[in-house]
Parts: sequence; C-alpha cells; structure tokens
Amino acid sequence: MLENSFGITFFLKSSTKGTKERYIYLRITVDGIPKETSTKRKWEIARWDQKTERATGGKEDAKILNFFLDAMHMKIQQYKSELMLAGQPITTQRLIDFVLGKNTSKATIVQEFQKHNDELLALVEKGEYAIGTHVRFEIAKKHLKEYLRYKYNVEDMDFRELNFEFVKDYEFYLKTVKNISHNTAVKYITNFKKIVLLAIDKEIIATDPFKRFKAKKIKIHKKPLSSYELALLENHTFSTPRLATVRDIFVFQCYTGLAYIDAFNLKKSDIKSGIDGEMWIITERQKTGSNINVPLLPKAKAVMECYKDHPLCLQRNSVLPVTSNQKMNAYLKEIADLCGIESILNTHKARRTFGSTVTLNNDVPIHVVKELLGHQSVKQTEEYAITEQQSVGREMKQLQQRLHQKAELPDAPLPPDVLRMQEEIVSLRKQLKMVNEDKPEIISVLRICK
Repeated sequence: MLENSFGITFFLKSSTKGTKERYIYLRITVDGIPKETSTKRKWEIARWDQKTERATGGKEDAKILNFFLDAMHMKIQQYKSELMLAGQPITTQRLIDFVLGKNTSKATIVQEFQKHNDELLALVEKGEYAIGTHVRFEIAKKHLKEYLRYKYNVEDMDFRELNFEFVKDYEFYLKTVKNISHNTAVKYITNFKKIVLLAIDKEIIATDPFKRFKAKKIKIHKKPLSSYELALLENHTFSTPRLATVRDIFVFQCYTGLAYIDAFNLKKSDIKSGIDGEMWIITERQKTGSNINVPLLPKAKAVMECYKDHPLCLQRNSVLPVTSNQKMNAYLKEIADLCGIESILNTHKARRTFGSTVTLNNDVPIHVVKELLGHQSVKQTEEYAITEQQSVGREMKQLQQRLHQKAELPDAPLPPDVLRMQEEIVSLRKQLKMVNEDKPEIISVLRICK
C-alpha cells in the first residue's frame, strides 16, 4: 500500500523551564497525519542542529546519540518496507506503535469476540441473559469470520487494523454476498460494534471505527392476522397431524399472547387459579424476566385440553408439544399456503395477533393489553395496535349512525321571548302593508326621509 507522503523528523521539545537540556522527540507523518513520541533521550540546545536533526561536534557522546537516531530512522524505514511488501496499511499510528514496541499486540477481533461470547454464556447460566442472546452473538461472530476469509483471506485480524472502510465494506458484504435484509444486517453490525467498544474501553484501540458509520433500522409495519384470517386458520381441517398440531399451538399463542420461547417453556405448574377463581397462566417471560399473568380464554383452554396426554407433553411436563422455532416457522409457511393466507406466518405473528386482533380490536384498553403482553411501557404496546380494516369499518358505521340520528332530530323549540318578538314583527309587517295600500304617499315620504 503506497502512501502519498511520508516523513521522519527528530527535534528538541520546547520547554518552559529554561533548562539547557531538552528531550529529543520523534515525529512521523503519513499522508499529512503527524504523531509524536519521545525518544527518552536528552540533549543540550547549544549542541543541536535542527537542519541536520542531529547532535553537533565530534565528541563521543554526540557520536553515540547520532548513531542511536540513525538506527531508529533505519528501523522505521525497514518496518515500513515490510508493511508495504505484505500489502498491509501504512499509518502513522502503526509506525508509532512499532517505535513504542506495541506492534506485537495479540488482541485480535475474533479472539475478543469469542472471549465476550464465553463471558455472556456464563451469565446466561446465571440467569442474567436469555440463551437466545448468546445465540445471536455467536451468529454475528460466524458472519464476521466468513467476511475476514472472503475479503482478507485470513482467519483473524489485529484490532488496530480496523477502520471506517472495514465497517462499511462489512455492511455491504452482509447485504450483497450474504443477501441479508437491512434490519438484520444492522443487528449483526450492532453486535460487532459492542465488541469494538469493549476493545476501546480496554485501550486495545484508540479510535472508534464506527464514529462516522450511520445505520438505522427501517421501521417495518408487521401486520397481525385479521379476524377473517384467524377464523380461516382455526376452521381448516388438515390431513397431516403435524400441521394440525403446529396450527393448534399457533392458535394457543393467538389467544394468550405468549412468545415462542414462553410457549415452549410453559409447564403445567404455570397454570394456576387466578384472583377470580379462573385458570390463568402465571409465570415469567424468558426474554425480559417480566411477569406473565394471562387469564385463559376458552379457545386456549380447548387447545390445552387437547394435548394434556400428548407423549411429548408428558415427557417434558409441558402444556404443549412445541418443537423448535425453525420447524414451527417452516410448517407455518406450509399452513399459510393451505389456508389461503397471503401474509407470512411465523411464531411471533401469533403474539401480534393477540395484541391487536384479539384484544385491542375487541375494545380491551391498551394499558390492560400492556400487562397481558408483559411490556415495560405502553409505547411498546402501541406498536402492536395496528388497526385493521374491520375495526375502521366498524367505527365508520357507528359514525354514520350518529350522523343519521342527528339529522332526524326535530328542531329545538324557541324560547318564549323569541316567539313573542317573532309575533310582533309579523304584526308590524301587516300594519305597514295596510298603510302602504291606504296611504302610499306617506310611505313615499317616509322612504325619502329615511
């Protein structure tokens, strides 16, 4: 990698103490970017020539100092040539690190990523994080390793080689080579950014390569199933038992609002008698640890009753025979095709359907839905409050009825004072008419005077 400009300068550092001796400093400049460091040597001002950047005179101490400075200059040039031959980037920081003996750092990207993930897994076992969080960071690490092989043909890389170009190219790689959607790519990059920020905190690197990188998620309106689509799903008869089972689990989620992992973990001991004496789901969300307190609706009860003696439920002491999320989503795509549902079905859509179609669309107050979903704030719940056409149509019909009733209401009776005034005005008009007929000349005079 060729640089546009390169320079090595030795000089005496200015001092405000007025001493005869000053420290000799080294300045390296690459592409107009200078960095300085001390050589840890002192020299007299009177015996220094800044033009030659060396000590003057023929004394032995001057010869020793000049030999030291010549050797340092030569080592820097040699290291720069090695970097160029290896195709490595030549930067001011890298050369200064070489002078300071920091170029032998073993802190590499993948190693630090793995160290973070190992620590995260230990905290998962302590219950501080969900296992899904660890899985996401492992996937992010896998993508980064594949990028290093694809772009640099290496298994790992020194952290100090990271820069803005690396981050931008990584984003482009995820979106094009890996064909990952924008929002998912941003998630993986955000996971990687956490590792970089930890490296900055550990002083492995001095600058943040993400400083000028801007990537925001695109807001996507994830629609729930409509009441019509939910009915299609519930009433369809499947010839394959596995599809019927997945459909039933999905319907159970639609009427309880449970996320996939919470439906998977739901034990028979989590079904308890509520304050009203009815059956409730009383447990905690794995993702956030927040409480789950959901009364069981009749359709959820029916599903639960259907699978109480299922072999997998008996083996795991679970309420439902839930399989892996990957299999569930694969079967749900097949179910959508068979039911004629055009929108994409996945396990999370059931939770959204509960939050919108089943509850909010049936006039359950949003603060109650917040508690049912285990959200931390109403703002989270508002994302689920996607009004479907059915509810819009219902509201418009009610508006039409109100407008129609208002149009049919008789005019309100006028106050007595106003009625008397109206009668007096009518009487005066009659009198004027009589006068106009009998004495037209008087009316003419009155008009002229007016």
